[in-house]
Amino acid sequence: MNRRIEKHIQEQVAALPNSPGVYQFIDSKGDIIYVGKAKSLKKRVSSYFVDRRNHSAKVKMMIVKIVDIQHIVVNTEQDALLLENSLIKKLQPRYNILLKDDKTYPWITITKEPFPRVISTRVLNRDGSEYFGPYGSITLLRELLDFIHNVAPIRICQQNLTEASIKAGKHRSCLQYHLDRCKAPCIGMQSAEEYNAYISHIRSILKGDLRPLRKMLTAEMNKASKELRFEDADKILRRIKALNNYQSMSVIVSSKIIDCDVFSVIMDEEVAYCNALRVRRGAIVALQTIRMNNTLNTPEEEVLSTAIQHIVEITGESLAPEVIVPTIPTTAPLFDKIKFIIPKIGEKVNLLNFSHKSARIYRNEYLAKVAKNSPEQQASRLMAEMKKELGLDREPRYMECFDNSNFQGSEPVSACVVFRNGKPSKSEYRHFNIKSVEGPNDFASMYEVVYRRYRRLLDEESPLPDLIVIDGGKGQLSSACQALKDLDIYKSVPIISLAERLEEVFYPNDPFPHYLNRIGDTLKTICHIRDEAHRFGIEFHRRKRILSLLDSELIHVDGIGEQTVKTLLSTFKTLSAIRCASYDELRKVVGRDKAKLIKDYYCNNQVVTKEVIDKIEEEIK
Repeated sequence: MNRRIEKHIQEQVAALPNSPGVYQFIDSKGDIIYVGKAKSLKKRVSSYFVDRRNHSAKVKMMIVKIVDIQHIVVNTEQDALLLENSLIKKLQPRYNILLKDDKTYPWITITKEPFPRVISTRVLNRDGSEYFGPYGSITLLRELLDFIHNVAPIRICQQNLTEASIKAGKHRSCLQYHLDRCKAPCIGMQSAEEYNAYISHIRSILKGDLRPLRKMLTAEMNKASKELRFEDADKILRRIKALNNYQSMSVIVSSKIIDCDVFSVIMDEEVAYCNALRVRRGAIVALQTIRMNNTLNTPEEEVLSTAIQHIVEITGESLAPEVIVPTIPTTAPLFDKIKFIIPKIGEKVNLLNFSHKSARIYRNEYLAKVAKNSPEQQASRLMAEMKKELGLDREPRYMECFDNSNFQGSEPVSACVVFRNGKPSKSEYRHFNIKSVEGPNDFASMYEVVYRRYRRLLDEESPLPDLIVIDGGKGQLSSACQALKDLDIYKSVPIISLAERLEEVFYPNDPFPHYLNRIGDTLKTICHIRDEAHRFGIEFHRRKRILSLLDSELIHVDGIGEQTVKTLLSTFKTLSAIRCASYDELRKVVGRDKAKLIKDYYCNNQVVTKEVIDKIEEEIK
């Protein structure tokens, strides 16, 4: 492995997430030579390239041939196992132990019978039975089956029950009936309606609706515990734990979807990312994402059409009879006998969401790599995205955010933080002591600080920000807007507010909140500047209250001024530490004369006790 390839591999490994997924090793010919699963992609893949002396000869030979690494992120370790299984069967990589058949996935099935059974199977027969899973762990599947049979009294026998045979008395009850694990529908002790009600309940469990059952089991456990039936309570607790570990559905393998292709697309300002999934025999067998230029702002359906045609050409494989897409591509009529579907609910929506998630992960990793090499490009992309999503007339390269702080109306202060190109510019942060407002009046405080800030910028002929962010709701926003109007700059500066509870964005003269993309960089940046303003304001408010308390104790002592108080607080951090400090500790900080004055003061005056100081510090925190 030459140095260039080795550096490339190191960069890829460093960028891997600590998430479950599947990794693929690729050789110089572009062939996938190994497919593996991982609970943590970063830890597992990096283990191949650290301390290679412990590797087998086969692994050492494989590592030498690796020139590229690809990965797919999934939700759970079970999904990673299932996806690895599907890819190995499809790709048959040279260094994998090949899987020869499809009898590797365990499923739970509700049989199609007059009195259905709930059993496990490894073979999917298209006979009308319902299949749930697959499960990566046969132990989990068996625990779940045992759990179901303990909760719902349904039959496990293989008798061919029909209404006629039951009426004719052709069957006998078995031991399960006497153990109270079955209500013996075989001898007419349970009606079909009652039996099917239990099956419906089981079906809900297998589909993932576990809340009613979890609530019922918790109540039973608590009841058993109160009645001192601790063994029964422990058994129920184990069932609850098994239930909590249960995953009902897997997007990687489906019993209902046989063959289909899935496409999704993410549109940026000048780049589009299209992901393609290939599903064959109910399992994902291929996944890839391509990046395309979109400098002409082409509509999404046209971009999707181009991407589909390109992927078909480079893979050399035709589309499945059914194609799942977020929007109908413009070239759909050209694909004869192929049905394009925009799903609304069910497993097809899950597949589309998985495809979209894969495209988003690819996009984020690509942008992170670009940002590492070019922070300017990252900032430009973020600014373009914020301009578009916030509906601004210019990029918000210079932003300011305001936040007020007070404690029951005392010591009101405000903070202004500045962001440049989406990053904090801490040297430009400013604190404000509220001067004209008495009591807890957040709206009036906001008006004062905004007015003072921009009155000064106008007097200094400094540039105004590209965007003002107010921490609060419509009331704080209205007060800030009034200050801008009084300065005659209301139409010159865009302004919004961000309410903390639901991350709602408010615009002037609009009574309804706006909701930004919760996983987008715009909301992350707006929340970052809001949180930074809140942190900066709280820190200033705490320092001010502590200084106020210190002032009431020490400022009356001759020779102790404000600067000395600040020095003491900076060194000892807390009021308790200053009070309890020895003479020598104080002397090293403020000199022997001031140290003596402080010690004499605390010895002769019990103005504030240690308990009071601790209580005030706790309130400030």
